Amino acid sequence: MKFTKSDLEKLIEAHDFILIGAGSGLSDAAGFKYDGESFFRNFSYMFEQYGYTDMYSAGFHPFEDEKEKWWYWSKFIYLNRYATGALPLYERLFSLIKNKDYFVLTTNVDHQFQKAGFSKERLFYTQGDYGLFQCSEPCHLITYDNEAMILAMVNKAKDHKIPEELIPRCPICGRKMTTNLRADNRFVEDEGWKKALRRYQDFLAKANKGKTLYLELGVGYNTPGIIKYPFWKFVHANKEGTYVSISLGETYCPKEIEKKAIMVNEDISSIIY
Repeated sequence: MKFTKSDLEKLIEAHDFILIGAGSGLSDAAGFKYDGESFFRNFSYMFEQYGYTDMYSAGFHPFEDEKEKWWYWSKFIYLNRYATGALPLYERLFSLIKNKDYFVLTTNVDHQFQKAGFSKERLFYTQGDYGLFQCSEPCHLITYDNEAMILAMVNKAKDHKIPEELIPRCPICGRKMTTNLRADNRFVEDEGWKKALRRYQDFLAKANKGKTLYLELGVGYNTPGIIKYPFWKFVHANKEGTYVSISLGETYCPKEIEKKAIMVNEDISSIIY
């Protein structure tokens, strides 16, 4: 039997706690596209010069020139963090759970949850945020809002480079700044990150003992240890827990929780709407 929006609404209503685990598939379903027309409209240079066909792959290019590197990254961050408002799918999701006791664990870094109205106090961005810079070393565990710096780079870029003086530098040691995105062991878990972790742990302390819907949206197997595997463990241990995974092509659960799980191999937007 097909799982519908009505089924999801009934499940949300029937549970006391809603723990959302959100992966990149949610933003993809919401309309964020790193390839296709969006890529070629904004980054045709990266195809013509280096052969890339999507923003994600192009981000790994080993730029030799910092001015060119920050032309790419400033435009990328501007488009995906600042130029895009709240996407309707995120707003619809918020309308479904806003009156419940909820929490969101996400590997997404595009800030869409807060733009859609989700409380910052109920969010844990485990992998960072496009809107933050950190020291590349790092010499200290502090992150910096980058909106003003990004806008200056975008506005003053010319010939696929930014001015030398706009290359971001650490205010403490003078080294290059980088994005606060988890790529290796130099990722800065600042005080805000640690507070969010504690709030998540506090939520789990009550949710894992109560009637909880573990709602997994667009989570694949790139980093299953962050959302997917813990959710399986939580559901298995919680006698009142229900696991719902909505993802196109990547739904699976172990047999130990099959009776408490609903696997929905559909586009997320077709369910949320």
